[in-house]
Amino acid sequence: MNRANRRRGEVEAVLGGERRILCLTLGALAELETAFAVDDLASLGSRFAAGRLKARDLIRILGAGLRGGGNALSDEDVAGLDIEGGVSGAARIVSDLLAAAFAAEGAAAPDP
Repeated sequence: MNRANRRRGEVEAVLGGERRILCLTLGALAELETAFAVDDLASLGSRFAAGRLKARDLIRILGAGLRGGGNALSDEDVAGLDIEGGVSGAARIVSDLLAAAFAAEGAAAPDP
């Protein structure tokens, strides 16, 4: 298995019993802009930085990151995955993923 390349904004996590690569590519970020009904990346970053994410938000972010990392999983698939560490593990993965994506932009890492 390939290892995550942080310079490309990738993170590695165990989801559904498998080690997977997640990445918020431009396509994944555009998907999240639509899902969260925001107009631009700055608004998306601000929304995440507010730190008030619902379980559905975690699923959407994980799903977009998984698809950006080359995993063909729907949000419904993601909702059914066993996540190492449960809800807090999912929040940690999302935090790492957002930090990797937005750190390349020089922005402060949002905290879910």
